[in-house]
Amino acid sequence: MVLEFDPTLGYIGLFTVSFVGSVIPFIPVPFFVFLTIMSVDPAFDPHILALSTTIGATAGKLIIFYASYYGRRVLSKESKHKMLPLQKVIARYGWFASFIAAATPVPDDLVYIPLGLAKYNPIYFLLSTLGGKIVISEAVVWGSKLGLSDYIQPLLENEESALMLYVSTGILAVIIGVMIYYMTRIDWYKYMGKIFPWAVEDDEDDEKKE
Repeated sequence: MVLEFDPTLGYIGLFTVSFVGSVIPFIPVPFFVFLTIMSVDPAFDPHILALSTTIGATAGKLIIFYASYYGRRVLSKESKHKMLPLQKVIARYGWFASFIAAATPVPDDLVYIPLGLAKYNPIYFLLSTLGGKIVISEAVVWGSKLGLSDYIQPLLENEESALMLYVSTGILAVIIGVMIYYMTRIDWYKYMGKIFPWAVEDDEDDEKKE
């Protein structure tokens, strides 16, 4: 997928591209390629470039997170009850999943949407996502400045045809849809109780918070 971007747009332009590329679910927009291009230009400060991408990308993902966070209101009381053990586990370990998804070039919506549905703490989500995005952004910036852009860019860009883009987007949407379906249908008490016994304790107090 070839996108035109004028580096003269500067930090605001990079922020905007990063935000738009992150707020659109399922569709991969290679905004890190633009970061790579701008990183080799001595006119730009590398840290401000990384920060621009980090803030833009995190803001976009925060919107997706909140959409699923408040979207859980449509779930039935029974579904919410079944998800209580999952919520407890995610409350303890969700930061790690959020950080890894942010720090690697993977389809992070696969992680962020379930985190929102499971009512993961928004502050922890924000901090872990910011941390992950700044790590990958700084890695791209300094990798490019050290002459590694020829190796970095192929890992981050998307040169698929329009047809392949639509297909991959559709597949990702289906995967997330299936995840949401089973996430809200599975009785997590049966599974989490075996692995994390503490996750099925004191559920009555948690139900009152719903």
